[in-house]
Amino acid sequence: MMKKELGKIQKGFFEETILQRCGFVRPEVVNGPAFGVDVAVVDLPNNLAMATASDPLSLIPSLGLEESAWLSVYLMANDIATTGNLPMYAQFVLNLPAGFSSADFKTYWNYIDHFCKDLSVAITGGHTGFIEGQNSTIAGGGTLITIGEKKDILTSQNAKPGNSILVTKQCAISSSAILAKSFPETVKNTLGKEIHDRGCELFYRTSAVNDALTAVGNDERHTDVIAMHDVTEGGVLGAIYELAVASGCGAHVYNDLLPVNHVQAEICKLFSIDPRYVIGAGSMIIAVEKGSEKQVIERLAQAQIECTVVGELLEADQGIRLQEEDETNEMPYFETDPYWASFFEAMKKGWK
Repeated sequence: MMKKELGKIQKGFFEETILQRCGFVRPEVVNGPAFGVDVAVVDLPNNLAMATASDPLSLIPSLGLEESAWLSVYLMANDIATTGNLPMYAQFVLNLPAGFSSADFKTYWNYIDHFCKDLSVAITGGHTGFIEGQNSTIAGGGTLITIGEKKDILTSQNAKPGNSILVTKQCAISSSAILAKSFPETVKNTLGKEIHDRGCELFYRTSAVNDALTAVGNDERHTDVIAMHDVTEGGVLGAIYELAVASGCGAHVYNDLLPVNHVQAEICKLFSIDPRYVIGAGSMIIAVEKGSEKQVIERLAQAQIECTVVGELLEADQGIRLQEEDETNEMPYFETDPYWASFFEAMKKGWK
């Protein structure tokens, strides 16, 4: 029997159990479920295409209702943004705890509405109910949809050998922010108020929507961005690995170039996790044409978004490699993100 791990299901189980059973085959589905791919793409008439992405909806009392609503909307929006487009429509399925008050629901939903309006997203439907025994930090699931010209819909499968790999912002943004907000007393007492406060300030950097849209060009569409992949479970290195596999490429990544900020490094150390391999929503992996790195980085800098070149994509037979100082080895890929175990272990220890 397969051991059940916290977080996303393991790659092998996904490929053997789900990927082989995806319903009726329709020819207009040009990108269906796939490892390392953020969106599905369906061909539409008149050279248009529809991209969709689904994710769980967060409801984390220790974090707050506004913060939970932010994660619910923007973690899905990050996926759609990898296409180079804003989401347009949303469906929400809410399975709320039976004890969740009407007043709290109104507050939570008002923030969902607010964040959707900020993105110009219309909420087109879904389902809402209260469930006895529902006590998890997941309140259901949602789907975001966008429609655009087929030629302007990017996926992580587009990357090619020779592309440079860029990373926006830093590693471990979302995990560090949520841990700092969820265990404020422990973080303050152990690491100091400044680290705690700066960790909390990272929270509203967990949107990578502006990263993606700025990279491809807000006013003028640039063709030097070839593919993008949102950083979620597995962190920056996991996301690079997934993009390489999705596009049928190898990769060479320079560990010393990975953007690990002091704040995230300290928080991750406290919770015994590696910032390179932990949930990092807010960062975007961008594959760009060789020679265009400077232009893309400058576009992002104009929007006050840091961006770093960390490696390049190779032919698949060269493997996916991580260079640490003078030693180069095969980059590991971890099926389970360490964040979940660390979060619940801290709760068991009574960390506040």
